[in-house]
Amino acid sequence: MIQNIFDKQVSDALISRINNLQPNSEPLWGKMSVDQMLAHCNVSYLFTYHSGSFIKPSPFKKFMLKTFVKKMVVSEKPYQKNGRTAPEFIIAGTKDFEREKNNLIDNINKTQQLGANHFDGKDNFSFGKMSSQEWNNMFYKHLDHHLSQFNV
Repeated sequence: MIQNIFDKQVSDALISRINNLQPNSEPLWGKMSVDQMLAHCNVSYLFTYHSGSFIKPSPFKKFMLKTFVKKMVVSEKPYQKNGRTAPEFIIAGTKDFEREKNNLIDNINKTQQLGANHFDGKDNFSFGKMSSQEWNNMFYKHLDHHLSQFNV
């Protein structure tokens, strides 16, 4: 079941899980280090809050994303372990663990404070207009997937 990321208790529980991560936390599956995973999770928020900093997908790519990827990302079906990652979400090299962790916590808090009404009908960088439920599912299940990957 997808929990409501716009609910303060749910957001606080995610933040608590993030705070249980350590710079040396090891994944149960996958290739990302914990600092890379935190940076990876921040990409969704970068596209949401700073989309003007990125080159928008071409109309063809956006059509393909909306047609073939959106349902997987915004549905309630959990992600599979070791699933494919979009190139924009692949993080290489070492990242600053504390900075990425603090950025992710700030992004979760901002999202929760803006609330569901802010996101209802808001345009997504890759998928076009989405309902607040679709935004919720995208944010929550991505975080839950990766926090579970690191056993928190």
